[in-house]
Amino acid sequence: MKKFDVVIIGAGPAGIGIASMLNDLGVKRMVVLEREEIGATFLRWPREMQFITPSFTTNFFGHLDLNAVVSGTSPAYMLRKEHPNGNEYAEYLRNVSDYLNLPVIENANVEKVLHSKDSFKIHLTEGKPIESHFVIWAAGEFQYPNLHSFPGSELCLHNSKVESWEDIEDEEVYIIGGYESGIDAAIHLSRLGKKVCVLERNTTWNKKTTDPSENLSPFTLERLRQEMTHNRIQLASESNVDEVTSEDGKYYIHVKGKSTPYQTMTPPVLATGFKSSLEVIKDLFHWSENKTYCLLNEQDESTKTPGLFLVGPQVRHDNVIFCFIYKFRQRFGVVANAIGAQLGMDTTLLEPYRDECLYLDDLSCCNEECVC
Repeated sequence: MKKFDVVIIGAGPAGIGIASMLNDLGVKRMVVLEREEIGATFLRWPREMQFITPSFTTNFFGHLDLNAVVSGTSPAYMLRKEHPNGNEYAEYLRNVSDYLNLPVIENANVEKVLHSKDSFKIHLTEGKPIESHFVIWAAGEFQYPNLHSFPGSELCLHNSKVESWEDIEDEEVYIIGGYESGIDAAIHLSRLGKKVCVLERNTTWNKKTTDPSENLSPFTLERLRQEMTHNRIQLASESNVDEVTSEDGKYYIHVKGKSTPYQTMTPPVLATGFKSSLEVIKDLFHWSENKTYCLLNEQDESTKTPGLFLVGPQVRHDNVIFCFIYKFRQRFGVVANAIGAQLGMDTTLLEPYRDECLYLDDLSCCNEECVC
């Protein structure tokens, strides 16, 4: 059985980012396991989907590109794009991995992780299990779509299953869910000349806070305003979908409080988000009362299983949600410091990362709103 100090599961931005930092720290006995290929999540994005966070090269002045996960790199510089699409960002991740010669093993699917005393045994679909002192879970969410939001949701087309919005043939499309993915779908379908109705239980397009985890990004709102001038998008707030049924080739969308269901000839687009990849190892975590997020200590380590760390968009501390790259990358230094210290390494080497927004261990400033 191969033995490592650190096994990282997932080679997306979280996995590549934390692997790069541990590599800089000097961790040698480390491996990154990716069940498909580097950046696989982004390769599955609809062709038209772009990053809502803007990339801009500011490294020369000591600020890291918002979409970068490694010090001294910039997707804007490499791709010459402010809002890269999925294929482009996957290219950035692969280039970083190749340049740093990170120990990534592709097509290594993790089936289960067992913990015993001070070690973990990671079982793969193919090959022998491997053993590690620490495990960092860096698998994302996009490959785990939420397909069971309400009765009949399996009749819908989840937005993560769309290769291109040009594949939608009908001229009238209903979208269930009005957050980023739902509005993004509406924008691209409208640009194709289609009429779109977005059904959303809240009014996400009117909510305004400084936390993009709770409201639409400026990039999305700006595109939505531009597209609304063509009168092809209808935003239906307070539309809580109870059920979707199908009969004689038609789909019926039943909304709470509405006597007559919406009718459509094409499967409604389901933009209700994603489940957690942590389902694979859910028993190794304690969970919040509503079971929506796992509980972590101040070092982003499982409160139930010592040595198991979480990085990426599923990290959460009470109301502080790290669901964007520029958010969760700030916790890389925290995890690297915790592991490095237990391995007896000199973690003062991590201090410069604080100035690059890669090492945030004080969350007291994360709830401040803008003055104007």
